Amino acid sequence: MSIKYVYIIVLIVMVSCGKNSEKKDYTDEEKAEISKELNDFFEREFQKDINESPMLQTQMGMRTDYGKWDDFSNLKYAEDLEKAKKRIEFLKGIDKNALDEQDRLSYEIYYQDNQNEVDDYKYRFYDYPINQMHGYQVELPAFLINQHSIDSIADAKAYISRLVGLEKAITDIIENLQIREKNGIIPPKFVFDRTLDASRNVIKGKPFTKSAEASTLLEDFKSKIDALEISEAHKTGLIGEAETALIDHVQPAYARLIDFLENQQQRATEDDGVWKFAKGEEFYNNALKRVTTTNMTANEIHELGLSEVARIHGEMERIIDTVGFEGSLQDFFAFMRSDEQFYYPNTEAGKEAYLAEAKKVINTMKGRLPELFQTLPKAEIRVKAVEPFREKTAGKAFYNEPAIDGSRPGTYYANLYDMAAMPKYELEALAYHEGIPGHHMQIAIAQELDSVPEFRKFIFFTAYIEGWGLYSELLPKEIGFYKDPYSDFGRLSAELWRSCRLVVDTGIHAKKWTRQQGIDYYKQNTAAAESACVKMVERHIVMPGQATAYKIGMNKILELRENAKAKLGEKFDIREFHDVVLTNGAVPLNILEQQVENYITEKQN
Repeated sequence: MSIKYVYIIVLIVMVSCGKNSEKKDYTDEEKAEISKELNDFFEREFQKDINESPMLQTQMGMRTDYGKWDDFSNLKYAEDLEKAKKRIEFLKGIDKNALDEQDRLSYEIYYQDNQNEVDDYKYRFYDYPINQMHGYQVELPAFLINQHSIDSIADAKAYISRLVGLEKAITDIIENLQIREKNGIIPPKFVFDRTLDASRNVIKGKPFTKSAEASTLLEDFKSKIDALEISEAHKTGLIGEAETALIDHVQPAYARLIDFLENQQQRATEDDGVWKFAKGEEFYNNALKRVTTTNMTANEIHELGLSEVARIHGEMERIIDTVGFEGSLQDFFAFMRSDEQFYYPNTEAGKEAYLAEAKKVINTMKGRLPELFQTLPKAEIRVKAVEPFREKTAGKAFYNEPAIDGSRPGTYYANLYDMAAMPKYELEALAYHEGIPGHHMQIAIAQELDSVPEFRKFIFFTAYIEGWGLYSELLPKEIGFYKDPYSDFGRLSAELWRSCRLVVDTGIHAKKWTRQQGIDYYKQNTAAAESACVKMVERHIVMPGQATAYKIGMNKILELRENAKAKLGEKFDIREFHDVVLTNGAVPLNILEQQVENYITEKQN
């Protein structure tokens, strides 16, 4: 997905717009003509987005603009604003009364997506492009490693071109950081050590230093070149060109970035929440609306988190009784944190064992999918460890979508930097969330739909996507998985973790909690390792609101499922319900609710 679609978090409110004041009866021919006009518009605009994003082209498996980067300059914000305004004006000229259900759904999503682009323009500098979670300092090198395949000399030249282009990309990013500082947007002090360390790692090793080991990017390039069936002379020449690009362009770019961050670090404070920004409260409320696609307030989300934490603690107490543990819940947490039986060793063999078990869990679940789903993805999935150059700061686990042309499988990344943060008892739930039936099912199915406009295959609603991921942790239990009570405790631990997020995210950004208060809350209420608690709180701080989407999304999917069960009784089919949820691509929660209501009505009739 392009950066625009990966970080876009959209609130959809069903709006009335366009020529809807007078209802007109249309002939079938007129409806078909209007539908074609609308869908042609969607396709034109989607192609514009692709043409403007070489990185999206690469992610889709295309080799056009293969040697280029996206535009990271601050001018891009204004260009996107004008584009959104023009798109809204076009849509206002379409009468929704002439549209069928699918076209109307596409219309609503596209309209509000662009309206949000307009409304959010005032907050365009209210983020941290360089952060320890998904900052450009690691995302751009990771893009080359994970997305840029080399199957020919032309592909290799394009890789080298991107190495050269990193210099302008980083320069533009630094200029954006300078604008943010003028507007009072500086990351908290802790962020700098993390991002500086990661930035220095990119230019560590050959050809930057006289080292026995190649740098991460050079090693990646060489390994891809070695796989080509070309002469050794060609290989040597290409590697030499890459080394020159690394020294002449990548090294000075990262040196400038490091110098800027070291300088800005001296002016950073330990104030963590966005309440410290001008209009920080308004920004945070807006962020919550976008990420949850609801109108829940910060306080409502905080209180929901507290109640869910209490409920899950109660379920954990029952597991303690089942395994015969003597002691309090806090004692059990300490036991789960410290007992060696629950952890793989922090060795290469231990890491390989973790990956092997994760693959086994996913493959076992794959064999049971027909019991739960009518629609299955064609794309394959692989399991990989997060690369060493970014594992220290990357998240615990995440998923990268497959190429839409089938040339690259979906990827479940497990971060094995600290095996104490990856307990065996959470392995099963994590694999279901990131892999099958979680993100891989949802994202691959969306990309493979042939009945929706292309933009709907890539649009991103965090509450829907992450809500599905968390729901997918529970779903296997309902067909007999999590037979080990400790593994079931791991499932509850994962749900508890997401419930604590509701408390801590709002605590930091709305109630002025400190970073340490957030860490202490996680340590007191979960079984997670302290390193995981620290990393999670630091994620809340640099990605305000984002982590609230998981539990809110899961709760909504469960609520809709239970409502459908109650109303349909014996007519309810879990496979049909999942088709309703998955076969329209990502949608906001209020639209998902309407889709389920429509399914119930049709089924009743």
